[in-house]
Amino acid sequence: MSAAFDLRGVGMRYGQAEVLAEVDLNLAGGVLTAVVGPNGAGKSTLLGILAGLRSGYLGECRFDGVEVSRWKRRSFARRVSFVPQSTRIEFPFTAEEVALMGRAPHAAGLFESAPDRDAAYDAMELTGTLHLRLRDFRSLSGGEQQRVILAAALAQSPEVLLLDEPTTFLDIHHQVTLYRILRGLCERGVLVIAVTHDLNLAAAYAHRVVVLQGGRVVADGPPQEAFRSDRLRSVFDVPAELLQGPDGRHWIRYVD
Repeated sequence: MSAAFDLRGVGMRYGQAEVLAEVDLNLAGGVLTAVVGPNGAGKSTLLGILAGLRSGYLGECRFDGVEVSRWKRRSFARRVSFVPQSTRIEFPFTAEEVALMGRAPHAAGLFESAPDRDAAYDAMELTGTLHLRLRDFRSLSGGEQQRVILAAALAQSPEVLLLDEPTTFLDIHHQVTLYRILRGLCERGVLVIAVTHDLNLAAAYAHRVVVLQGGRVVADGPPQEAFRSDRLRSVFDVPAELLQGPDGRHWIRYVD
């Protein structure tokens, strides 16, 4: 896989409010990139532009050399999958039917094929939701629903996976499991970009951290560079330091 995004001077305004400005990034496969920043920094807006869900942005945002806004939606969806922070489904779909929705961009007819079902089942097994396949999606807990939505995204067989706060409803076991899955996808060449408020998960699992403040990129690099003590204080207004455990993983200690 060689999918990549190239952003040059990307910005976004809502009325008079500037929420992104002059964002220059190259995002390529095989790397787990965490996008972090305080509330209102522009994280979700940036992810929405990458996902093709925000029109009217300034500058250039190209995927595989083509401006995101010029992609045909079905072709784009075959390659790029987006997992929102929460999903509301009002109709009585089973968890299996929701996971199978991820195969829609690849569908050749009215009914799912055997490969479609195999892809959905594999994704549900990977996310630990296969045992929920016959349950009404609406009856599931928030964490279970989020894992089924992730299964739908994985069933899409994407080259790019975009996630907005993917651990919001997950307990600690499933948070760690999720990031291990994301790292595994990167090893297969998938480009994974996750917006997160959890700095410790980003420090422990991300290869690259993009820090936004006031709609601008103020840091872009490995956790040990992005999470310097002076930057944690200036961006997040907390005294903290980045430490490294014996296994090489990083974690943030908040100090008085």
